[in-house]
Amino acid sequence: MKRGIYLSIMMLLLLVFIAGVAADEITENLQARVIETFDDPTGQEPNSHAWIAIGSKYATVEETDQGTIEYPQIAFVETVPEELAKMLDTPEGKTLRALGVHGKFDLKGYNYVELVPVKEENGQFVPSPITLPGRVQQLDLWVWGSNHNYTLEAHIQDYTGRVHVLDFGSIKFKGWKNLRVIFPGYIQQAVQYVPALKQLSLLKLVIWTTPEEKVDDFYVYIDHIKILTDLYESGFDGELLGNPDKVKELWQNAPAPGK
Repeated sequence: MKRGIYLSIMMLLLLVFIAGVAADEITENLQARVIETFDDPTGQEPNSHAWIAIGSKYATVEETDQGTIEYPQIAFVETVPEELAKMLDTPEGKTLRALGVHGKFDLKGYNYVELVPVKEENGQFVPSPITLPGRVQQLDLWVWGSNHNYTLEAHIQDYTGRVHVLDFGSIKFKGWKNLRVIFPGYIQQAVQYVPALKQLSLLKLVIWTTPEEKVDDFYVYIDHIKILTDLYESGFDGELLGNPDKVKELWQNAPAPGK
């Protein structure tokens, strides 16, 4: 009887030990993170940024009675994909928006519209790349197309400054559609040294026209940019010393030798 109780206790302890070891070897903590909602045109709310649109060489400039209009134009429009609205837990009274792009070009060809996240400095907008937390595996967003034969791509910058172009493909469809792109393994997001994690940044989205397609007047809407990312980081004694900001603070406050 006692022997049976003893064996049961030993088995229980063994299972607890195995479970602990297995838990310590978890290498992924995949989470979906929204990085842009377009709900706040000022870029002050969480997951919201200010954006500008930049057109290529043949972007139209119109002279009207109200003054000069330069294309492309952008606006934060009160609209949302119906499927997305069903999934969102939106507080009552909150306005949901999407980024609208109104484009015009004087000539057909490989024209483009760059959508760039920015911040204001000294009265001017300067690029402000969006940091992507963790080790990113996927990027997805919602696009409203008007059946023009255009394409969409994301420009991602790694820690070395190298820019990687990820192609969402064609936006030749009618209405809203959720598009997704997989991050290839060759985009380096970590190194063997501390700090190991080297985060990526979203520099811009780019809409391209094709030579055979009309470009004299078109609209595209974009909403809800989201990533699927691995947020797992194994801890170690002294991990704060791997935080560049913390290290800078510690060194600034450390007394010099002999003081």
